[in-house]
Amino acid sequence: MKKKYWIYIITFLVICLIPSAGLIFGKSDVSSENRELAEAPALADKDGFNERVLSDAGAYFEDHFAFRNEWVTGYAFLLDKVFGVSAQDGVITGRNNWLYYKDSLNDYQGAKQMTDRQLFDVAHSLSLVQTYAEANNINFVFTIAPNKNSLYGENMPYYYQGFREDTRNFSRIRKYLDAEGIHYVDLYNMLKSQDEILYHARDSHWNNKGASLAADAILTGLDKEHDRYEDRSYIVRRDYEGDLDTMLYPASVSKEDEIYYEPAPSYEYCEEVESNFEPKISTKADGKSGSLVMYRDSFGNALLPFIAEAFGDAYFSRGVPYQLTDLFTCKADALVIERAERFLPDMAENAPMMAAPIIPFKTLKDLEFSRDIADLEVTNQGAFTKITGEVPMEELDTDSKIYIKVNELLNYEAFPVALKDGKEGFQLLVASETLSEDNNTFEIHITHEEDES
Repeated sequence: MKKKYWIYIITFLVICLIPSAGLIFGKSDVSSENRELAEAPALADKDGFNERVLSDAGAYFEDHFAFRNEWVTGYAFLLDKVFGVSAQDGVITGRNNWLYYKDSLNDYQGAKQMTDRQLFDVAHSLSLVQTYAEANNINFVFTIAPNKNSLYGENMPYYYQGFREDTRNFSRIRKYLDAEGIHYVDLYNMLKSQDEILYHARDSHWNNKGASLAADAILTGLDKEHDRYEDRSYIVRRDYEGDLDTMLYPASVSKEDEIYYEPAPSYEYCEEVESNFEPKISTKADGKSGSLVMYRDSFGNALLPFIAEAFGDAYFSRGVPYQLTDLFTCKADALVIERAERFLPDMAENAPMMAAPIIPFKTLKDLEFSRDIADLEVTNQGAFTKITGEVPMEELDTDSKIYIKVNELLNYEAFPVALKDGKEGFQLLVASETLSEDNNTFEIHITHEEDES
């Protein structure tokens, strides 16, 4: 074989071995993705020999090979500049250097839209929470953080066609929220009416100015006295690293402008906090009154400072399902639920953890549909027992309510739950002391439109 071919072969092998050999000297322990890196493989586990050692070794190599971020970035640049596509399944490369989160694509294109029943599930569950909060003298607000491409879809790739605004989930759910009397703060129309762009080009969220305007709308919806940032001075620094940019180009992130108000929001963390993305955060603000519980997602990262400074005490949670016992632990007088537009379907599938409302017997006596049910999942959780089951779809109207009679003693209204297989279910929490160890009876009652008249 000619010498030049040996050179080509050796060069190729050396290049291929760099990631593996480099583990000794240049192992990558930093991931741009929002997940934990694989741990080093072990030959033995608690049961003896680790049968997954080879797959564990492969996962470890995939996460830690040398110069990983540089290889990932180079590959992403190649696909973007040559083929105009994204190297990350979770990121869409748009026009004018804009990036979009792919999880928002269904909303943008109108694919897998929520059914009317699922929209009702969300709205009615919120109404049960709102009624519960207000019965305990707690102000309540619900709001939806718009997807970036719902507000600024002009830089989406041409081959993704946008869905009509009036047929998207966030528009369709509005009539159900209104019908249930939900105290809703409309961030979409507020942000859409602004002359400037308030989301980052290479991140999936709003910038600090967008967050300050959203916080102002939420606090106004709560009738909470607060500082307004509309006319406050600010400086602009090019130091913001977008989450989508970091996912796509981990070794070559393009920093973009961020707004910093002067003076900044005034509050303190009650514990050590590395970032506002942490699952549970407690804050306090000197000279302010009131106590807040806020259930939020990643849009709440930038919201938190502007909300926190309005309350003497505040608790921010990203936990799902929502644990309504937090209201009493925190002695809250305000409750906010913020959810990103793309997470509305998840809300239909995750009922809040809240004691089921007890209803009078007369509510059930004239209902047309009722039957005993035995196929239930009953889970004891200490002071409360969680009861879940499936509902006959053919018996449901869009706005049917679900009641459960337990042991012929108490009637409860259950939270409606959209099951992942397209069926419908329910969930309720009842005091464990009202149940016996066995031989409990459960009877389901479903309302129809004529029952509500």
